[in-house]
Amino acid sequence: MKFKTLIFATIPCLFLLNCSSSGGDDLSETPNPDPDPTNNNVTYNGSIKAIIDNNCIRCHGSTPTSGAPTSYTTYTQVKNSVDGILNRINNTSSPMPPSGLMATGNRDLIQQWKDDGLLEN
Repeated sequence: MKFKTLIFATIPCLFLLNCSSSGGDDLSETPNPDPDPTNNNVTYNGSIKAIIDNNCIRCHGSTPTSGAPTSYTTYTQVKNSVDGILNRINNTSSPMPPSGLMATGNRDLIQQWKDDGLLEN
């Protein structure tokens, strides 16, 4: 009978020792600090097109008006002009749109879009 008691007392101890975390194998993974990096990128269709449509198209439409030098109706046109756009929307002495600097958040989004690689979608 003592042998049975010894066996039943030893088995739980073996399980406890076997499941301890003091072993050399660490099965836990280091969490990815940014699980989906593409999810945070600013895209033309997701953010920039609406900013351009609301602030620039009045003059930079398919036929530019009011002395606007170029059209900003397509992704390619905006992408190819992004440096000039950033210069003008951040220019306090000659801002674009002419009514005054657009909201800082919009200007920051356009800069972030450029920094993210000028993604379309």
